[in-house]
Amino acid sequence: MSQNPFGPDVIAAVSRHMNDDHTADSLVIVQALGDTPEATAARVVHLDGVGVDFAVTVDGAERTVRVPFARPLTERPEIRVEFVRLYTEAATALGIEPRAEG
Repeated sequence: MSQNPFGPDVIAAVSRHMNDDHTADSLVIVQALGDTPEATAARVVHLDGVGVDFAVTVDGAERTVRVPFARPLTERPEIRVEFVRLYTEAATALGIEPRAEG
């Protein structure tokens, strides 16, 4: 996918929401699906139709970790569904009971 289907306003809104309300979920996602089990913090810094980039803290240093989506996304409502899926998959992989949606 060469062109991002999501404009800067959508990226900013999703990033703000995830970083304000779901920091623990982001950490679970990068620990399990971003191959960074040692991460101590994670925040969304960018997304496009095929994945999400997190700024991840490991041993006090920040680096970017990309987590791919299961399939290409083209519509804004798909983003929430995919983040819930990523979180549920990651929590299960880490042996954490996924939090109920809503």
